[in-house]
Amino acid sequence: MRHTWREAFSGLRRNGSMALAVIVTMWVSLSLFGVGLLATQQVDLIKGRWYDRIEITVFLCTADSSGPNCTPGQNATDAQREAVRAALEADPEVQTVYYQDKEEVFEEFRQAYVDSPILSSMSSENMQDLFRIKLVNPEEYASVQATVSEMPGVQAIQDLRQYLDPLFEWLNLGRWLAVGASALLLGAAMLQIANTIRVAAFSRRREIGIMRLVGASNAYIMAPFLIESLLAALLGAALAGGTLAALQQFVIIEKAKPAIQSVQWIGWDHVGIAVVGLVIVAVVLSIIPTLIATRRFLRV
Repeated sequence: MRHTWREAFSGLRRNGSMALAVIVTMWVSLSLFGVGLLATQQVDLIKGRWYDRIEITVFLCTADSSGPNCTPGQNATDAQREAVRAALEADPEVQTVYYQDKEEVFEEFRQAYVDSPILSSMSSENMQDLFRIKLVNPEEYASVQATVSEMPGVQAIQDLRQYLDPLFEWLNLGRWLAVGASALLLGAAMLQIANTIRVAAFSRRREIGIMRLVGASNAYIMAPFLIESLLAALLGAALAGGTLAALQQFVIIEKAKPAIQSVQWIGWDHVGIAVVGLVIVAVVLSIIPTLIATRRFLRV
């Protein structure tokens, strides 16, 4: 085993510039791949909270609401609320109706603005109870709006998709651009690893031939090359993991979360998942080209 590690480090020293190029390429490509993974998790996080279960929100009147269906200084009554619920549930275009009272709305508000000083001045009484509606066909928004828009106790109707769709389009575009660019760079990294190992194996072809003649196994001969490529790939993955950690700390936590507090942002657990993905990809990308590059030198 000592011989294997000695040969691996000797190969890295002899091909230092090529190994450095592999590490840098893996660093950049895995960082882009990790950004794509984080973007995917961010999109899924937002969709899981809003998009997949909510299509229309019906806001009920409060004491300070204005509108033709609201009585000034009065909340929507229980009778008005039940009438709106019955109308929604009877509509064939409505699949599911979720009702949230002021306490539940305030709990969501508290989670969204947990780090904001505004939270100390708010309470459930400042909230507005509402119905969240999932449609059978999202395009049939107008019919549901016509059903309840003129009913007493309804202050406003909001179609959340008109606000969420542009956001998801940009997030998905950024995700696929990052994944596409990382795929090209990861392909380049594979070629660099293959060339590095091929040069190292060619320079040691006599030693390999002697080891084959004395009965050394293929695994024993390939081990130094595998360790060499694995070390370079894992160094690139470690640098990419550090890049993702810096992105989480300095961009998400310190910039994005204070600026947009109504969005649930990814956390360190999501970064951990992305880093595990980077390591797996790095290991696979180092092993496959090494096996291919050394195969011809194992025949004597």
